[in-house]
Amino acid sequence: MLILIAKKLATLLLTVFAASLLVFFSRSLVPGDPLSFLLRGRKPSPEAVAEVTAQFGLDKPLYQQYIDWVAGLLHGDLGRSLQYRQDVTTVLADRAPVTFGLVAMAGLLIAVIGLTAGIIAALNRGRVADRAIVIAMTGLGAVPSFVGAIVLIAVFAVQLGWFPSFGSGEGFWDGIYHLILPAIALALAFVALVGRVTRSSMLDQLEREHVEVATSRGMTRASTIRRHVLRNALGPILTVSGVLVAGLLVSSSIIEQAFGLAGIGSLLVESVDRLDFPVVQAIVLLIVVIFVVVNTVVDLLGPLIDPRIAAGAGAR
Repeated sequence: MLILIAKKLATLLLTVFAASLLVFFSRSLVPGDPLSFLLRGRKPSPEAVAEVTAQFGLDKPLYQQYIDWVAGLLHGDLGRSLQYRQDVTTVLADRAPVTFGLVAMAGLLIAVIGLTAGIIAALNRGRVADRAIVIAMTGLGAVPSFVGAIVLIAVFAVQLGWFPSFGSGEGFWDGIYHLILPAIALALAFVALVGRVTRSSMLDQLEREHVEVATSRGMTRASTIRRHVLRNALGPILTVSGVLVAGLLVSSSIIEQAFGLAGIGSLLVESVDRLDFPVVQAIVLLIVVIFVVVNTVVDLLGPLIDPRIAAGAGAR
């Protein structure tokens, strides 16, 4: 188990390092440069250009800029935003609560609805409930996030007036109220994915020989499902859930744009449009780090849920 943990942590560090290289040096492939955005079409004197270039470290070789950037990251300095003229850390801190709140609410909906629907469908295989859930999941999975957002706004915000259609709200509870509709829009497609994976994993476990043995020995159906089916089915579900984190963070940009939320996703779109490289680099690297960390945690939780994973790793 210790060897497994060491390998996962080493993989995490290598992945983050490789991602930092790609994130930083990819800006050289993008048309335009930070200096053009800072000057905004003006024709300043050579002295002014040199001053702006030195202020943002653009006069240094690219590799030195990368070293300075990484050194800043290790000290919590993500650079300075070109459009806001503030530290990137400050800009992200102002936007982070909205995005993380949106992702957390969507994740809760995905966990509750997706797992419940998948379990009900698996336990009623071939019946009306199973067919209805499969059809519903297939339909939800085919709906893009922006289409779901438009439909929800049109029905529940415009026609019924139950929820606001724009803004992040004021205060904690008003903010939660404003995030309900966006969270539903963000969760729709992922609920379908988790539901299908849960159903498939549950059906696979229900056909295993040890489940039949437990039933033949007089164990109740509820105990059999809880101890021998659901626990063993959690492995694939956890794996998919780890991948979904990145999907939620990326898809949040679409939802935030649709609902006018001042979150990290909408900031990313705005920063790409305005060539605010420090902000884009910080957000992309943040998403990569969160994705890698969550998947590492999922991999480490796997042996705790199913000891056969740790046994297999030890055998190798």
